[in-house]
Formats: sequence, structure tokens, C-alpha cells
Amino acid sequence: MKTNYHQANQSASLSNPYLNNNFIPRSGQLSEGNNPNQREYAWQVASNLLVSFRYAWAGVRYAFVSQRNFRIHTLITLAAISWGLFLRVNALEMAIVSLTCALVMVLELINTALESVVDLTVGQSYHDLAKIAKDCAAGAVLIASIAALLVAAFIFIPHLLG
Repeated sequence: MKTNYHQANQSASLSNPYLNNNFIPRSGQLSEGNNPNQREYAWQVASNLLVSFRYAWAGVRYAFVSQRNFRIHTLITLAAISWGLFLRVNALEMAIVSLTCALVMVLELINTALESVVDLTVGQSYHDLAKIAKDCAAGAVLIASIAALLVAAFIFIPHLLG
């Protein structure tokens, strides 16, 4: 049985609290102190910089709560930064490690966003192009993770040996 677009969106909204209209704040209401969990239009721009940061933080929080891989990458990033501090790597090496770890986490956020949009579009049905989009986004995270691991190895191993 095929479900149409609106049925898929409605069932997704009911099963995932982050997809319902109460999750995203209305830009005009945050400054007025009314209901901070709604906004009139999805395309509406935030009324001020603080509201924009709240939207961004909501996305990071959503990824941390709902995505196991994002939590794993967060722990690995904290471990890499801790190792860098423990080994007393220089500022340039620490910046390189931090940036490669940040790249992995940014790609994981983009992967999560893309997966959400694909799921919103295709609903519960299967589509080959949806699979390709999700697999390619996951592949980007994988490649960045391998690169970050290699960077960490090239920087930390000489400090461990010497």
C-alpha cells in the first residue's frame, strides 16, 4: 500500500516530537515571551541573532539526543582534544586536530538533516534515490572520519614515541 505525501508527513509528525509544529519557535514570539515552541512559517527568518543561535542549538541538541553516531563523534572529539592537551601538542597541531574533528561533526549534522528531509519526502516508502542520497551522505561522514583518524595518528604518534 502506498501512502501519499500528506499521510506520511502526518504519521511522521505524530511519531516524532521533533517533527511537530511545537518544536520550532516562532521568531516573533520568543522576544515577546509567549509560546517559544511555535512559529508561523517555516521560511520565516529569525527576528534576532539570539533566536538564530537557539535554532542552531536545537539542531545540535536534536542530533546529540537522536543520533548515536553524533554522540560517538562527540566523545571521540573530546578524547582527541584531551589527548592533545595531555601530550602538549603545539597550537597548530591542536588546531588541525580540532578542525578535522569539527569537520566530522559538521558532516554528521548535515547527514542528519539530509536523512530527515529524505524521510519527510518519501515517508515510509522505499525509493532507490533516497537510499543513494542517504548512503552518499553517510559515506562523506565515513571519509571525513577516516581522514580525522589519520590526522590524529600523524600528530599524536610522534608525541607518544618521542
